[in-house]
Formats: sequence, structure tokens, C-alpha cells
Amino acid sequence: MIKPLSDRVLIKMKESEEKTKSGIILASGAKEKPQVAEVIEVGPGKVIDEKPMPMYVKKGDNVIVSQYAGTEVKYNGEEYLIVKQEDILAIVD
Repeated sequence: MIKPLSDRVLIKMKESEEKTKSGIILASGAKEKPQVAEVIEVGPGKVIDEKPMPMYVKKGDNVIVSQYAGTEVKYNGEEYLIVKQEDILAIVD
């Protein structure tokens, strides 16, 4: 398994909607890039001036990330993103 370092978070993007709310099926080019992801693993956090900075997300959280954030990683046939905690905009309940 991939274990992120520092304040980095391993996420897996959720699939984008293939249908609109009214039932219209979208062509692959019309789909928006998904911004909601599931947190797979969380790094231990950053240390600044010998003080540990807390991680605000945890494994299993659904989060909204900046649209062009992160580094794409392929591992065991799955695609993931590694992002800094600051690139996570919100936790989705």
C-alpha cells in the first residue's frame, strides 16, 4: 500500500455522473472532471518549528479537492492522486 509522507493525502477520485438529474445521458466529452474523492491514506502531518500540525482529514472521508491539484499515481492497476492537505477544500458529509 502507498503511505503518504508529511501532510500529503492519498485519494481516489469518484466517478463523474453519466446522467443529469433529468435523465439525459452525457457523452464522455461533456462530463465534468470529478472533484469529489475518497481519502484512502493520510500522512502523519507536517512539523513546523518542532510542533506537529494536525491532519484534518482521515481515511474514509469524502473530500472536494482543487481541480488541478495533485500527482497522479498508478498502483496495482488503480489510479490515485497524492495531494497536499492544503489542496483539499472541504469534507463532504
